[in-house]
Amino acid sequence: MFRLAALVSFVTFASSVVNAQSPVYGQCGGQNWNGATTCAAGSVCTFSNPYYSQCLPGSASSPTGPTSTISSSASQSSSASHSSSSASSVSSTSSTPSQTPVAGNPFTGYSIFLSPFYAAEVAAAAGNITDSTLAAKAASVAQIPTFTWFDQVAKVPTLGTYLASASALGKSSGTKQLVQIVVYDLPDRDCAAAASNGEFSIANNGQANYFNYIDQLVAQIKQYPDVRVVAVIEPDSLANLVTNLNVAKCANAQTTYLACVNYAIEQLSTVGVYMYLDAGHAGWLGWSSNLSPAAQLFSTVYKNAGSSSFVRGLATNVANYNSLTTNSPDPITQGDACYDEQLYINALAPLLKQQGFNAQFIVDQGRSGVQNIRQQWGDWCNVKGAGFGTRPTTNTGSALIDSIVWVKPGGECDGTSNQSSPRYDYHCGQSDAAQPAPEAGTWFQAYFQTLVSNANPPL
Repeated sequence: MFRLAALVSFVTFASSVVNAQSPVYGQCGGQNWNGATTCAAGSVCTFSNPYYSQCLPGSASSPTGPTSTISSSASQSSSASHSSSSASSVSSTSSTPSQTPVAGNPFTGYSIFLSPFYAAEVAAAAGNITDSTLAAKAASVAQIPTFTWFDQVAKVPTLGTYLASASALGKSSGTKQLVQIVVYDLPDRDCAAAASNGEFSIANNGQANYFNYIDQLVAQIKQYPDVRVVAVIEPDSLANLVTNLNVAKCANAQTTYLACVNYAIEQLSTVGVYMYLDAGHAGWLGWSSNLSPAAQLFSTVYKNAGSSSFVRGLATNVANYNSLTTNSPDPITQGDACYDEQLYINALAPLLKQQGFNAQFIVDQGRSGVQNIRQQWGDWCNVKGAGFGTRPTTNTGSALIDSIVWVKPGGECDGTSNQSSPRYDYHCGQSDAAQPAPEAGTWFQAYFQTLVSNANPPL
């Protein structure tokens, strides 16, 4: 269910492509692709993953191999107009941040750095909207902070570029900067689905490869101790170990998932990263039969990693659509007393505390602006009629919730509706999923426009 896109620098624009056939944002390559391999004028066929190359406006990357840009692919689930300084243009230090975490909310007192990558995606998308009012609303999304997903090891060096830019901005503005990231590259990732299968295999040195991936993240973060990093750790992974061990791939991955998450926590703690472990959402772990097992698992993971104070708590509703609170439960939630994220958090937090994990929470509301749009609560893929939701804020109305956030970058696709794709997931072919949809993580222009049009509160 998750991310992979390749949109490169918008500083210069590529020249028009001759004999263009595939439209902007259309597919132009990939394994078993028999369609057009050239793009409409003003866009270039850009490699995203082995199964999908996409016509992206103003892009100049090669369609034959991966780039080092950042994106998200999505199963459930930083943007900006700030220019990005290169890592070489900003002096860095090898000193590490304090090993002693600050008390209280890690978002307090910091300005969230806006990802130039997502800003470029949004700018390109807004430029392709003919309605001037809708285009202006779309362009404003670039000013709303989202998390940046690191779903391939090749993308890790870009973190250094962003941290360098954030460091420079902090020094020039006198405002401390916070960079939001998603750690998302487990071997045999997404064990109960197909849309966001990752690059590492447990059978092929996956655990060692993952440890190396974490080491590379740590090396980048260590250079910029003046920039605070907040991370969501491995969406879907631990939740799958609560409910999906009947799936062979999940059962086989259990030991490796736990070892890898443990390593991530331990190593990221050494460079002062504040972490929120992904905890699914109300419709997944909020059921009464799942709450206690979930609390047991999360608490055990927390303790096994040394009860690090940098593990601030849990992230919920990542890349999903649930409301934070509602007075009118969606009919699909019938039978679950936790029919919104606040209820889920209120039910889970005391159980965690009993186990010795005094967790705080962040809640993704990036695509939760419209409710009552799904046929089943488990439907997660490009749900029709969705809209951008409550903007990121620390004014959450709950002492348990540190911040409302946008973890999923709206507009990046959850998964393809192409049934012949090796990464096809049946959820993306359901009647409540927007179609036709490209591969997970690539830009989905029509869906982005829907999110903008249906934003609640309005953009």
